[in-house]
Amino acid sequence: MRVTEFLMSVPAIGVSKMHEAMHALEIATAKRLGGLGRLQRERLEQFLHDRAARPTTRKRSRLVVLAGPTAVGKGTVAGYIRDNYPDVLLSVSATTRAPRPGEVDGVNYYFVDDTEFDRLIADGELLEWARVHNAHRYGTPKAPIEKALAAGRSVLLEIDLQGARQVRAAMPQAKLVFLAPPSWEELLRRQAGRGTEDADERERRLATARDEMAAKDEFDELVVNRDVSDAAREVVDLMQISPR
Repeated sequence: MRVTEFLMSVPAIGVSKMHEAMHALEIATAKRLGGLGRLQRERLEQFLHDRAARPTTRKRSRLVVLAGPTAVGKGTVAGYIRDNYPDVLLSVSATTRAPRPGEVDGVNYYFVDDTEFDRLIADGELLEWARVHNAHRYGTPKAPIEKALAAGRSVLLEIDLQGARQVRAAMPQAKLVFLAPPSWEELLRRQAGRGTEDADERERRLATARDEMAAKDEFDELVVNRDVSDAAREVVDLMQISPR
């Protein structure tokens, strides 16, 4: 068995934490357990011992906020969770932007005009809201989240950095998860490959992405989106939810 596979079998160790551990232990990803040297085995044993000795009193949060830079794949990861983890309620945001090809009102977003968005703010119906990329507004309806949490369900909010900060202030029990790209170069490639924005919009979004990447230390957890299913499993693991 490879060391990477062994670490991934340990509860609460996902892809991101596995890579962090391999780097800290100075073990190559191709190494198998039987091929480890004496010092490597000792470091691995000490790592597992230290992890088992950690206090286990910290509770998992049923309210998880997923945020990250533009084009990192937040919507794709959230969609995978919606399709494969039915016990998680994926909050649907309201937005003033127009639907992209394939997006469905009430599933991907509630698409509203500026007048309706103003009403939602005035009536206190949004948990958070923000103007993103100096353009359209996005907000999270409050009632469905409060109802789901009261019923004991787990809730995932897929929102931007500004919204994540507002949720933390309003609901300190929320766990904030930063979804990061494998590299900045990969983020640029994903942004260019979307083809849903013009050149000016792409530049605005990349400027915002630089600020968002700089804020990752504000978050409780970091998940690297190398693979959608792996990233989704790591996010859901924070809720202790089993797949369908």
